[in-house]
Amino acid sequence: MKLIKGLISLFVLLFVLGGAVAGGGWLWFQHELNKPGPSAEQHLFLVEPGETLGGVALRLEKKGIISDDRLFKLKAKLDGTELAIKTGEFELEPHASLSEVMETLIDGKSVFYKITLPEGRTTAQLLKMIEADPVLIGDMPEGEIAEGSLLPDTYLFHRGTSRVDLIERMQKGQIDLLDELWPQRAEGLPIGSKEEAVILASVVEKETGIGGERPQIAGLFITRLKRGMRLESDPTIIYGVSKGEPLYNKRGQRRTLYRSEIDRKTDWNTYQIDGLPKTPICNPGRDAIAAVLNPEETGHIFFVADGKGGHLFAKTLAEHNKNVAAYRRYERQEIQRERTGQ
Repeated sequence: MKLIKGLISLFVLLFVLGGAVAGGGWLWFQHELNKPGPSAEQHLFLVEPGETLGGVALRLEKKGIISDDRLFKLKAKLDGTELAIKTGEFELEPHASLSEVMETLIDGKSVFYKITLPEGRTTAQLLKMIEADPVLIGDMPEGEIAEGSLLPDTYLFHRGTSRVDLIERMQKGQIDLLDELWPQRAEGLPIGSKEEAVILASVVEKETGIGGERPQIAGLFITRLKRGMRLESDPTIIYGVSKGEPLYNKRGQRRTLYRSEIDRKTDWNTYQIDGLPKTPICNPGRDAIAAVLNPEETGHIFFVADGKGGHLFAKTLAEHNKNVAAYRRYERQEIQRERTGQ
């Protein structure tokens, strides 16, 4: 009997001691999870697609962000979050605890980068910008990207995004935009398809950098098309000559069009061909496409630059000739100011 009581007492003692040890171990574990981390610097930490929890934990330790990768993996296992870590790039604050690091990788927002791809650029020009971006990865697509098929915009992306992925987003963006705007178009437009809308929008985009003018210029071109008049747009000549690249003289200075270029018939020169150019001459933005599909009905059929970034519009040739004369006077005044230094 005494032996049995002794064994029971020993068992109780061991149980109490074990509980104390377990409790102490748990308190130590919690302390390790929540104490300030070893790194005094902010880190941008990238989790690659398909990377394992073990690989992430080991890199965190090697970079000095956490003190022990085994504790990181143990916490993930106990929490059931082994597969919850996101792909992306994350900002980890100085002295972030192990728990804070894990919370950031699971629930935090990864860092975004951006690239601005402006309206009015040719596809070749936009592709050069994408190729030159230092954060995007991967080669450029092998196949040809059609002129006017990319939607210009400012795009946000994570580190690890490929150039092909971004280009596909731009193509889908334009398709989605046309699907949205096409059913809302005005009645009676001389435009038979979404493709024709993009072509005309590209001409509008190249004619003005002033957003408020786009509906006016779109309306002017729509009126000319309805009347069977040629568009007579200078940017269409330039596209036929240089695919939209600026024109330079032999001294490397920007120049205007030569008479021979205006008279040269190409698939884009709207001084020499009826209707629309063969293809878009650039990648138009949302506002230019919307303007073409819902243009202002002004009755204008002529316009000329005003020398200040905008245009002067006219309904008759007589009005237009007055506007041209006004522009010529402005040009002469500006030249005189340059010569006199005023």
